[in-house]
Amino acid sequence: MAGMKAMEKNVLIRVAVVDDHTMMREGLRLFLDSHPEMCCAWTAVNAAEAVRKVDEDTPDVLVVDISLPDRSGLELIKDLRLLRPKMAMLAVSMHDERLYAQRVLKAGARGYLMKNAPQKTLEQALRRVAAGGIAVSEEMSEEILRAFSSGAPVESQDRVAELSDREFEVFMLIGQGKNTAQVADALKISTKTVDVHKMNIRTKLGMSDPGELAYFAIRWAEGQGKA
Repeated sequence: MAGMKAMEKNVLIRVAVVDDHTMMREGLRLFLDSHPEMCCAWTAVNAAEAVRKVDEDTPDVLVVDISLPDRSGLELIKDLRLLRPKMAMLAVSMHDERLYAQRVLKAGARGYLMKNAPQKTLEQALRRVAAGGIAVSEEMSEEILRAFSSGAPVESQDRVAELSDREFEVFMLIGQGKNTAQVADALKISTKTVDVHKMNIRTKLGMSDPGELAYFAIRWAEGQGKA
C-alpha cells in the first residue's frame, strides 16, 4: 500500500514508525501519507518487529519511541546503528529533551523530538535527519556547542547525567514510584540485576540509603516534569 502511494507522488523521504501507542503511530502514518514528498513505509509496535522490518525494508528515516514495551528505544537505536549505519533515526518521547537528547545522539540517532511538537517542527526534523543533519532544539544545540567548545563533557552538571543509559532507565522508573519487581518487569531483567543497578546508581549519586534514592528519584522526576 505504501509502495503504491509512493509511486503516485514524488516521494523523497520514506519514513517508518516504531511506537506502541496506536494514536501516535496512526497519526504519524496519516501525516506522512498526506505529505507531498513523504510516505510511511511501515509501522511497528515494538523493537522486535522493528528489527525484522528494517532488515526486510530499510526506510530513509526511522522514527523511534524511546519507551517501547519489549525493550528500551535507546538499545534499539544502538542495535540498528550497527545493522543499518546509513539509516537515519529520529527519537521521540514525551520526556523533556534535556533528559534524553544527548543520550539518543550518543546511541546513534540523528535527532530528538518531543511528541507534542507541532507538525511543522516534525517535518523539519525529518527533512534534516534524512539529509544527514542533526535535529534538536536551538537551545539544546547551543548547550552542546558550548560544551564542545569549552572541552567540557557534553552532559549537564546534573549528577544524573553520569548514569549509564540502563541506570538512567532504572532511575526514571524509580522516579515513577515503581518497586524493584516492577522495574524488573518493565525492563525485562531480573530483580537481582535491578538491585545491582540501584547500588551503582546510589554510588554515583553519593547515597547510601535505598530510601534516599527513591525519594530523590521521585523529587527529581517531579522537578523535570515542571521544568
